[in-house]
Amino acid sequence: MPTKRSATQPIKYKRIILKLSGEVLRSAETGDPIDWNTLERICRQVKEIHDLGVEVGIVIGGGNIFRGISGTKRGVNRTTGDYMGMLATVINGLAFMECLEGMGVVTRVQSSIPMDQVAEPFILRRAVRHLEKGRVVIFVAGTGNPYFSTDTAAALRASEIGAQVLMKATKVDGVYDKDPAKHKDAVRYETLTFIEALKQRLNVLDSTAFSLCLDNNVPILVFNLNADGAIKRAVLGEKIGTTVC
Repeated sequence: MPTKRSATQPIKYKRIILKLSGEVLRSAETGDPIDWNTLERICRQVKEIHDLGVEVGIVIGGGNIFRGISGTKRGVNRTTGDYMGMLATVINGLAFMECLEGMGVVTRVQSSIPMDQVAEPFILRRAVRHLEKGRVVIFVAGTGNPYFSTDTAAALRASEIGAQVLMKATKVDGVYDKDPAKHKDAVRYETLTFIEALKQRLNVLDSTAFSLCLDNNVPILVFNLNADGAIKRAVLGEKIGTTVC
C-alpha cells in the first residue's frame, strides 16, 4: 500500500525512529499500565506523519509494566529483571500495533527475542523493506540483552536502519542546563553539539545510547510529546524541542 504524501508540506525527516517511554502510557488517574485514550492519541500522531510519507520505526519502553533495574530493589536478579522488562515492551508494542491497524496503518512488530507466534524476529533487511513499503515497524524487546536500556535499543535501530533522526518523546520540551522542575531559571537549548552535551554532562540519553548516536552521526531530537501536533511539527522541521547533532 503506497503511503500518502502532502504536496504542500516538505518533510525534513523521511525516516525516523520514535522513542517512547512506557510511562507515557500509564493512566495518571487510575494507575492502569495502559491508558487507551493516551495510546489512541499517540497513534493518531503517528498516523498523521505516516500519511505524509514518513517512514516510521518505533521503540517503546516497558516501564509502565515492569522496569528491570527497579526489580533489584525487590530482590529480583538484574538479568532476570531486564528480561521481564523486555517482555513488558512486547505488550506495549502489541497494543500500539492493534491501535494503529485499527486506524488503517499497516504495522509490523519485530522482536529482538524470538517469539514467532507473537512477533517477527528482528531482521534488518526485512525491517527496511517494511519501511520502504509504508509500514510502521515497532521494535520490541530492547536489544535482546540485559543491562541495555530501550534508549540504547532506539539508538541501535536508528543506526541500523539509517534513520535521519532519533526522536525522543518526553514530558519536557527539550534539554535544559538543569532540571526545570526544580529550578525556575533553567535554560532550554534549541540546538547542541554532541561535544557540548558531553562537556556539560546533559542527560540527553543514557551514555551507551548517546555514544552510538555520536559514533554513527544520528541526530537526537528531544521534545514534548504532549505539545499539540508535536510529532508532525518535528518531522516538518519546525522549531520544537532540542536538537543534538
